[in-house]
Amino acid sequence: MSAPASAASTAAVDVAAPAVALRGVSVAYGDTVALADCSFEVRRGETLALLGPSGSGKSTALKAIAGFENVVGGTVEIGGRDVTGLSPAARGTGFVMQQYALFPHMSVRANVSFGLKAQKVARAQIKPRVDEVLRMVGMFGFADRLPRELSGGQQQRVAIARALAPSPSLLLLDEPLSALDTRLREEMLIELQQLRRDLPGIAIVHVTHDQAEALALADRIAIMRNSRLEAIDTADRLFHQPPSEFAATFLGGADILPARATAPVVAGGVGTFEHGGLHLRAVSATALAGDKHVALAVRPWAWELSEQPRDNAVQVLVHDSQWRGAVRHVRARVAATDQFIGVDVPVLDAAPESGRQMWAHVAPEHVHVVPAEKSA
Repeated sequence: MSAPASAASTAAVDVAAPAVALRGVSVAYGDTVALADCSFEVRRGETLALLGPSGSGKSTALKAIAGFENVVGGTVEIGGRDVTGLSPAARGTGFVMQQYALFPHMSVRANVSFGLKAQKVARAQIKPRVDEVLRMVGMFGFADRLPRELSGGQQQRVAIARALAPSPSLLLLDEPLSALDTRLREEMLIELQQLRRDLPGIAIVHVTHDQAEALALADRIAIMRNSRLEAIDTADRLFHQPPSEFAATFLGGADILPARATAPVVAGGVGTFEHGGLHLRAVSATALAGDKHVALAVRPWAWELSEQPRDNAVQVLVHDSQWRGAVRHVRARVAATDQFIGVDVPVLDAAPESGRQMWAHVAPEHVHVVPAEKSA
């Protein structure tokens, strides 16, 4: 079915240009900087996740794209157009908020058609388009219900359908799953994955603080920190080759061990690193000089506890453990340095007792060498 024509969708678009580009964008409230010199591009058909803790600037960046924040520096481009000074309605984006903001007195069909009517789409085009997007999100059978008659997940589907109805080239999602319980969140992740397959030409920018959402949905992830873009890369590379301590800890919950290279290391090679008199081998993505201070990032699932010393291991004292469903998360203190590490033990294995001395082993390829934020 052809997309309905609207004022926003008929604006000239450069099909060779990125779907959206932020170029040195800054947002401030008085003396408070909410977003500083942020630059990235999103290609057509690509999903970018903006990932970070509360206050990191990720929602501010999304709202700057949508036109809900005043930009004090830099430019926002959509489809090759500079839209920095345009209203949200003139940008032609679909926006789904954390709180779905459905009109409570309107039916599902009326909610989804509202934007099309506001854009003066021909009446003959509205019903078939609304039917199409409701079928796409699995809500066609609920078209006559009111929002209060729907579950949270169903309301979220309606909000997505409303955003998609005008056929935007860019869909903006602001923590759309955060208000859902665990099971509904997992179901909506599957729905969003299917939506990506059904709409291969649409670009999506998805704000989340949940690493599982980012890894499940995104082609690339932009990690935000303190109102700045910390790192941006493919989900796979950011996870397996984190560029910083913060990236390693926020995406995967790694522990950080300050260390130094005991000898020069070639890019992609295995080096030996000293941590408090202990020696661990790790693969370094970059070349390092001998005696270079770095940080070793190890995620909890990479450690393995044993009774006897093994290769590439540190001696630890078990402190406590927490049951987390599929695993027990054991906190252990490295005997030589008093630093705590986390070790995920399969729930089917016996939980080690507090106060027990053990060895924590890790394969060199699961030790990530990242620049040290502080000297070891």
